[in-house]
Amino acid sequence: MTTDYLITIGLLVGVFSIPAMISAYADDRFPRAPMAAFVLSAAVITLAVLLNPARYSFGELPNVVVRVIADILH
Repeated sequence: MTTDYLITIGLLVGVFSIPAMISAYADDRFPRAPMAAFVLSAAVITLAVLLNPARYSFGELPNVVVRVIADILH
């Protein structure tokens, strides 16, 4: 279950860093913090997949996120 949390956190950070990178490029500044967040999210997702490679596929990711949200709410 720990790897489920890791992959969910990595996905959330990665999704939120993309608009920040686009905003930085639109303002003609280098996206240091958003790029660091994106690299961190990629590292966390890679760690989760390396720790438990048989569990995750692209089709399974929505179920993983729902399981984590359900675990947090209960």
